[in-house]
Amino acid sequence: MAEEIDLYLRKSKVVREREARDLLSVQAQEDRGRRWADDHGYTVRRVWVDNLSAWSDIKRPEFDKALSALRADDVPALWCYAMDRWSRKGAGDVVPILDAGKRLIFDYERLDSAEPRDRRRIIDSAEQAREYSDRLSYNVRDTKATQRNAGKWLGRAPYGLDVDPKTRKLKPGQADLWATVLRLFETIADGKSGRATAREMNAADTWASRPARGGQWSVSSIHRIIYNPAYQGWQVTNRKGVPGHAVEYRDANGDRVSVVAEGVELVPQDLADRARRALAGHVMPIRGQGAKQGTARHLLTDLAECGGCGGAAPSTGRNHVCSWHTQGKLCPAPVSVSRLPLEEFVTRMWLARLTTADPENPDDLELLAVVAQRWAAHQHPDETRELEEARGALKAAEAGVQRLAEAHAAGLYSGAMGKHFPRLVAEAEARLVTAQERVTELSGGGPLEIGFLLEHRWAREAWEAADLPLRRDLLRLAIDRVVITKGVRGVRGFDGHKRVSIKWAELAAA
Repeated sequence: MAEEIDLYLRKSKVVREREARDLLSVQAQEDRGRRWADDHGYTVRRVWVDNLSAWSDIKRPEFDKALSALRADDVPALWCYAMDRWSRKGAGDVVPILDAGKRLIFDYERLDSAEPRDRRRIIDSAEQAREYSDRLSYNVRDTKATQRNAGKWLGRAPYGLDVDPKTRKLKPGQADLWATVLRLFETIADGKSGRATAREMNAADTWASRPARGGQWSVSSIHRIIYNPAYQGWQVTNRKGVPGHAVEYRDANGDRVSVVAEGVELVPQDLADRARRALAGHVMPIRGQGAKQGTARHLLTDLAECGGCGGAAPSTGRNHVCSWHTQGKLCPAPVSVSRLPLEEFVTRMWLARLTTADPENPDDLELLAVVAQRWAAHQHPDETRELEEARGALKAAEAGVQRLAEAHAAGLYSGAMGKHFPRLVAEAEARLVTAQERVTELSGGGPLEIGFLLEHRWAREAWEAADLPLRRDLLRLAIDRVVITKGVRGVRGFDGHKRVSIKWAELAAA
């Protein structure tokens, strides 16, 4: 039986010396990998595909799985088209694999770890790829920062706007598109909800302009326009992890940077403020005041935790107190803290964490993803539950295809059972396609926008407008636990930074 090999594919660009930049498709990479396997007596066991860039600090799940398969001895060899498809982490991603005796093939560079002389070349190439990536990233960031501070628009103009090719300043674009933008701001400012506006825009002939990418208007596309500071003439930066959401860019002095020529007016600031305030009211309905019987009456109930024993620290009157201690149980350091200062500190930390999240910090990106997921579940629980069920069905279908492949590789269908294999494969693939289509259908609208939580002003206004139940919900979008430690005897006042540890929300394990 032929020895097995996995293929790792990633769509990217390769620069050949003294040649033009060449884009090799994933399918072309797979065809090349299979030819290599045939020529060298291998059977392709699994094809791993990431349609992501290796020059970014983003997670590449298929790459991680490919390496895990090597480490777990599921397969003895891995083929990759080129070193720049591999990783930007340098030798750290190849030395452990080489030391374990696994075979790595980089087709473009003609490197094969089975050849002793290629080991050093593979390590050197990996380090060169990392150094090139770091240098390129630095140069790009430095150039973009200079242009951004000079008030030049860096990318494609937002919907309804154009970029002056000489000055790189924004200006109103095509007349009908710009009229759509102004009417959209006015409609939302007058109190119509995002959903109702989207339905009207999609149905009425008077709203002739379609979204930038065609298709239909949605709540998400409306949010992206209303909350984008570029429509008031301000430079923006994208908040990664919240697709399509732009926030005001501020220079080293903390000042906003204008991106419009002198004398050019886009959407008036007062109109934008009214639209955003109205839109925040529609996406965040304020419930009736006053706690109902049987509901939590305090902000941090079920979040507060005693740092001494790990038990709950519910509010009892004006204080949060260790529940073990109040029940007569032994706690090594029972906590007791005034409720109002604790609530004020946690609220301040919650507001600061969301509105100052660093786009380059992976932890912040993960937190924003969790917040978006939880807000979507809060606003549309039935739709979210249906999507989760569809994703579960997709995972089950993927697992079914994988089990068939593993059983075939183990020889289960090599005898009389072989006649059933094509039918089983066709059925499993049909289930997989159906599950994929269902997930695409349910997630096609994109994540619910959380822009009103990422700008300090709008988040503060939303918080002040919310009643207690909604404030509790908002905190729990980003916070899982609030751990409080016992105060030091003789020290007056409450120092939240010393006594409180906030456990921020994390993505649930897949």
